[in-house]
Formats: sequence, C-alpha cells, structure tokens
Amino acid sequence: MEISIESLLDGATRATGTVAIIDVFRAFTTAAVVLANGAIHITMVGSAEEALSLRDSGVGQVCMGEVNGCAPPGFDFGNSPFEVSEIDFRRKAIIQRTSAGTQGILAARQAQSLFAGSLVTASATARAMLAETPHRITLVAMGYNAVVRTDEDELCALHLRNLLEGRTGDSQAMRQLILAGGEATRPYFHPRDLDIALDVDRYNFAIRVRTEDGRPVARVA
Repeated sequence: MEISIESLLDGATRATGTVAIIDVFRAFTTAAVVLANGAIHITMVGSAEEALSLRDSGVGQVCMGEVNGCAPPGFDFGNSPFEVSEIDFRRKAIIQRTSAGTQGILAARQAQSLFAGSLVTASATARAMLAETPHRITLVAMGYNAVVRTDEDELCALHLRNLLEGRTGDSQAMRQLILAGGEATRPYFHPRDLDIALDVDRYNFAIRVRTEDGRPVARVA
C-alpha cells in the first residue's frame, strides 16, 4: 500500500486512489458534528449561490458554511462546529459550502473512493480507508482557503498516515503544536470551536463522499 500526502487545491486535483480531503478548521469538523446530530446527508458545493439555489429547489433544508470565514447572507449556519453542536438535525438534509474543504471534495475527481477527514473522525477514517484494501491512499491537507498550508491540516494528514501504517501517534503533542500556531487564533472562530476541532476521535464514524445526481454527497460510514 502506497500512502502519499498532498496539499491544497492542486493536491486535491492530483489525488488518486482512496482519498481523504482534510479540513480540521473547520469544515469537516462541522460536518461531523451535524451528522452526529442526525443529519441525513450533506451535499457539498462550490459557491454560496449554488447552496441557496439547491435549498430553494428542495435538495436540502439547511445551508451552512462560509465565505472568508463568515456565514454568507441567507445561510442558516456558519462554519462553526460549536454553533451547530446543540442543534437537532434529524430528518434534515444539509448543503455545505466552504473555502477549502468542499472545494477539495469537488476537485478530487480522480479519487476511486473519497472521505472528508478531520481530527474528530481520524481513527474511524483510517479504519474505513483500510477496509477497502487500497493499493494507493492520498491524504490531502486543504489549508487556509485551499491556497496556504496550515499546521492543523498537515498534522492531521501525518496523524492519519501514522494510523494507516499501524502507529498510534501522539494526539496530545499534536494538539499542543496546533494551539501554538497562528491558525488557532483566527478572529471569526467561536472560542469553543477549538475544543471540538481538537477533540481527537470524538466520533466513531467516518464521512464517506459519493456522487449522487451529479453532486458530492457525504454520509456517515
């Protein structure tokens, strides 16, 4: 089994085999929270306008995500995992747009199978990827706006590689490194977002993404 680590939007475009697109701050942490709180699935899109249009047409009931870190006009929720942590999403279909994570999902057209990864689902994601007995795995750290590398996504990719290769890694050391970096102090973060995003293995499920009706749709795996 060959494991490679890529970064940013170009890396997502190059990714092949069994692929995990990683966005810790905050897209796929928020996606995990929403799915844990009962959402049916999440349709991932590239623009706020598409998200709102799909909600209007009945593809989903809830728009969440961000442009430049903040919820666009008309969205039900932003990209904060804490903001959605106590919301009941049962029987709700979600539409998500973010500047890095969902862009990476859309760009990963060469993936044989596709997962949305973050620290809160790390071990479950590794198990789900290995269950496919892949010849090749690509881990893509999406970074800030998919154009600048960030500690949390790069370290999550390394942590996933450790798990895939049978090592446990050091979750506490990784958390401290991330907290020491500048990405943990973005002004639009809710103070409690970090508590959730850095809660390694908070959830015992992976997020698998498949194409349905021509769009990437994420579900609990």
